[in-house]
Amino acid sequence: MIKVTKLDGTEYYVNPHQIECIEIRPDTVLVMLSGKTHIVREEADNVLEKIESYRARLNAYVVQE
Repeated sequence: MIKVTKLDGTEYYVNPHQIECIEIRPDTVLVMLSGKTHIVREEADNVLEKIESYRARLNAYVVQE
């Protein structure tokens, strides 16, 4: 899971495997596979970095086993 921030400052976690696309409208909008959208404070590039970091951590667990 990655931590993102709603426009009102509330932090929460989303499953990056469920993100279909990221739109820049000018706000960053996460469009989920379910069709639900999340508008977040983070810039799209920052969200992508969080996804890459999350996936790298997952790969580290696989390599250690």
